[in-house]
Amino acid sequence: MSNLFDLLVAGLATGAIYALVAVGFTLLWQTSQTINFAQGEFVMLPAFLMLAAMHAGAPFWLAIILGILLSMILLGLGFKLLLVDPMMRHGVLPLAIATMALAIGLKEAVKQFFSAEASPFPSIVPTGDISILGHAVSLQSIGVLVVAIVAVFGLTALLNRTSLGHQMQAAAQNPTVARIIGVPVERMILLTFLINAFLVALASLLITPIYLAKFSSGEVLGQAAFIAAIVGGFNQVRGAIAGGLLIGVLDNLAAAYVSTQYRAAVPMIFLIAVILFRPQGLLGRAEERTV
Repeated sequence: MSNLFDLLVAGLATGAIYALVAVGFTLLWQTSQTINFAQGEFVMLPAFLMLAAMHAGAPFWLAIILGILLSMILLGLGFKLLLVDPMMRHGVLPLAIATMALAIGLKEAVKQFFSAEASPFPSIVPTGDISILGHAVSLQSIGVLVVAIVAVFGLTALLNRTSLGHQMQAAAQNPTVARIIGVPVERMILLTFLINAFLVALASLLITPIYLAKFSSGEVLGQAAFIAAIVGGFNQVRGAIAGGLLIGVLDNLAAAYVSTQYRAAVPMIFLIAVILFRPQGLLGRAEERTV
């Protein structure tokens, strides 16, 4: 039971990071029908930007600020203006292929200019263990879970309780009507890209101390977050959150009770089952788009 409790806590912590990345998938799809297959590499890159700042002499807190700002400029503003806007005119499929190429380019660039070796990364939460209900639980897992939950609740409050959030939802649900009633749709879409860039930078800050900074880490993260978004419901933020937590727990339990070699197969099997029996996702809604 103690081992199971530890696995659940660690799984929820990992799942919370998956949820942050999956929410980014969902937001981009809702507002601009963009599926970013470079999302995993977007999580990988901010850690290296922060490491570069620290190697240049910046303290850790300043490196975090610089890394987040650079991520929002490069992975938010730059991504939208330089890749999404030009490619979107050619359709969703060319854009998807372009993001796949971007993923490869980012991975190879980091490998070339930084290192092919994994690098340690400092943690923003304390290390060690605490006792919860008689179980020793990692402080790092608790810290990651708390920070991710605060970020998700903050985003939810922004979307549901502010005028800005209501405008973002209006732009996502019906851009034509939103423009008629005076919502600056393009500005709301750009804001969504910036929010996604902030979320991936935060996810990078949380997960890199656990799995180290390495150029190949984006593959696993991107795949897990994409599965989480589909399982929960690609058109619902709450679905992405639920899917992330569920996939994180399933992944940890599979590694412990199935096999570390086949741990990725369990979420994939669950994904196939969801697609077969509830294609809109566990919390998603069925929708039709005009092609």
